[in-house]
Amino acid sequence: MIIGIIPARYASSRFPGKPLVDIGGKSMIQRVYEQAQQSPKLHRVVVATDDVRIADVVNEFGGEVRMTRSDHTSGTDRCAEIAQSENLNNNDVVINIQGDEPFIAPEQIDTLCDLFENPVVDIATLYKSFHSIDDCSNPNTIKLVADMHGKAVYFSRAAIPFSRSGSLSLNQFKQHIGIYGYRAGVLSQLSALPPSLLEQTEMLEQLRWIENGYSIYATRSEYESWSIDTPEDLKKVQQRFGF
Repeated sequence: MIIGIIPARYASSRFPGKPLVDIGGKSMIQRVYEQAQQSPKLHRVVVATDDVRIADVVNEFGGEVRMTRSDHTSGTDRCAEIAQSENLNNNDVVINIQGDEPFIAPEQIDTLCDLFENPVVDIATLYKSFHSIDDCSNPNTIKLVADMHGKAVYFSRAAIPFSRSGSLSLNQFKQHIGIYGYRAGVLSQLSALPPSLLEQTEMLEQLRWIENGYSIYATRSEYESWSIDTPEDLKKVQQRFGF
């Protein structure tokens, strides 16, 4: 079984209430939900939230929503609560779908799901190519380095790998796409881990998993994603899609 979970919280520091913002006549959370539902690999799609305003909107458009505790510090923890309440088998898969990407391609979700056909994969994610060298130095775009077997070695806000020669090529950089998949049994373990030094240094929770010895497999997906973190991002998306 593969279940897609969309963590959604109202109290975003940079954009409060963003799951409910209107994008062309639909709330952002509805658009994310409908995109996820188009993935044939997902058996169910569930919104996980601690806010009744979000839950009410999901119920209004006919989606499935589950209430969670309000003290979670990450979407991973919110997914883990839902997975545990569902009594999933250890080998079942949970796909953590970002609630701020209203135009996520269903094909991206399918690509991530396909990685779990390999029984050694417990955690997986995606990356894409950079289109600009300037984006590589932007700390808001996360970079990753992977080994020859597709396992992530490190994630960073810095431009990695560092080029000692000074010559930079877009081909050497991988931009992380913030969607994750986990085996249900491993997800439960991840949610119990305390914050790690690397995680607190870069403010990237996936470094906690690597620091604790877990392998994160990563594969390429060239579909563009349009994340909305701020009101300015919303304006750009509205202009891009003609809303």
